[in-house]
Amino acid sequence: MQKILTYYLKPYYFRMSIGFMIKFVGSIMDLCLPWILAYMIDTIIPIKDKGQIYLWGLMMIVCSFLAVSFNVIANRMASKVARDTTEHIRNDLFEKVMYLSDSYMDTYTKPSIMSRLTTDTYNVHQMIGRIQRLGVRAPILLIGGIFITLTLDPVLACVLIITLPFLAWIMIKVSQRSIPMYTKLQQSIDRFVRIVREDISGIRVIKALSKEDYERNRFENINHEVVGEEQKAGMLMAVIDPSVSVIMNLALVGVLIVGAFRVNSGLSEVGKILAFMTYFTIILNAMISISKMFVILSKAIASANRIDTILELEDDMEVVEALNTYADEQKYHVVFENVSFTYNKGEEDDLKDISFEVKQGETLGILGGTGAGKSTIVSLLLRFYDVKQGRILINGRDIKSIPLQELRSKFGVVFQNDMIFEDTILENVNLGRDLSEEEIEEALFYARAKEFVDQKTNNLEEALDIKGANLSGGQKQRILIARALAAHPEILVLDDSSSALDYQTDAMLRQELNMHFKKTTKIIVAQRVSSVMQADHIIVLEEGRMIGYGRHEELLAQCESYRQISASQMGGVA
Repeated sequence: MQKILTYYLKPYYFRMSIGFMIKFVGSIMDLCLPWILAYMIDTIIPIKDKGQIYLWGLMMIVCSFLAVSFNVIANRMASKVARDTTEHIRNDLFEKVMYLSDSYMDTYTKPSIMSRLTTDTYNVHQMIGRIQRLGVRAPILLIGGIFITLTLDPVLACVLIITLPFLAWIMIKVSQRSIPMYTKLQQSIDRFVRIVREDISGIRVIKALSKEDYERNRFENINHEVVGEEQKAGMLMAVIDPSVSVIMNLALVGVLIVGAFRVNSGLSEVGKILAFMTYFTIILNAMISISKMFVILSKAIASANRIDTILELEDDMEVVEALNTYADEQKYHVVFENVSFTYNKGEEDDLKDISFEVKQGETLGILGGTGAGKSTIVSLLLRFYDVKQGRILINGRDIKSIPLQELRSKFGVVFQNDMIFEDTILENVNLGRDLSEEEIEEALFYARAKEFVDQKTNNLEEALDIKGANLSGGQKQRILIARALAAHPEILVLDDSSSALDYQTDAMLRQELNMHFKKTTKIIVAQRVSSVMQADHIIVLEEGRMIGYGRHEELLAQCESYRQISASQMGGVA
């Protein structure tokens, strides 16, 4: 919360100060109106001076106009500050998220990150706006109202003042208890978002397996949890408004009784009593506004702390000083040297003692079943995670010594279940890299995608639905491969990217890669032997261990698992 107030609001301190001054003047004008009315009733009207009546009436009109105008201007300035500050927070939070390591993403989860970018920033936006609108006006009306009532009738004012400590105590105690509740509520919302995201993404699977009832029950449970947490927090905060109303109404009764006795005794005047009642209403509304601020502030503090947690995360992917390189290592483009890794610290390694060497322009095939560790090797190579033991070298440099942007600019990558954006074919391939149309069409040709793209009504400008819903599985994969090829990367990684391609298209794609990307080092992750059998090196993985390494012919002779996979997929054809 402190960072929000000191860092993000600091550039707007001057603007906020101007807004506070304008709001202050507007609030003072509001406070002047009942006093002028009391003066007119008790002093001006009895002397029947029309000129004075018109003059003070005009002053009331002017005060009313200034009060409305100044408050509108201040509110608009407050809205702009809240808008600009929240925009800055969202931009910084998004930028931070974009550079978070996968280990942090695993820890905080994608639904939680989404919630922080949306719900939490909205709560902060509300708080910044309300503090400027009510944080000045309400205290001024409260303090100013009390001060003026003391000048009007100190005895009646004391009746009112006695109630204020009780109100303050209630607000502070409720606010202290509410912050943890709203934090817990946001955590429940995170889980809610996760389940909704899963169900919407997997709706076809749910329908196919007739699991609608199961998922509905799961949704109802989390929805009930969110509602329950909302109810707990809401019931606690609901104490404030009734408590304020009850205490203030009791004070009002006391004021009316004491005021009646004082008027009958000639110790006060009717105009003062009327003004006092008006100020009482102003003070009551100010207290209610302050109570509402406490509700908003409680939510905002919980949200700001969640945002701060992400913003304050230290970079766990720091670039270290260049490590020693060796001449023999510089012969190889990509080197894995005794690499081990685990997703969960303290548990058994998900990858164990992986070593291989690939020269520039060579092709490395990585073969294995689901969960064997194929994608983990890709994640480590791109430094989404850091290795537990060993090291990874590119051109003889430890990847930990290469700035992340420089490192990842070397790659063209197609991941499993990669993303097609809701944009044109052109932009899905270009992806903001300022590639020429010629380069994009060339990439589409190499990826065997140009034929079906040319058949589209708008060709490259054809709009694609989100996740490529208007494309077949094979067409999506070819668009993704074209994206990876378009910038002629130094290293090309195809992670199970041909699973939806027929054997002929797959073979033609590999032929294009061999002909036109001779200097590009290719890493092909696959479950099909046919996709990797022409590779210069093939790794066979099983449960994170390397059980085979060599060319296709060598593995057929030396690796029983590879031989069995080949026989099952290719009918025993070597």
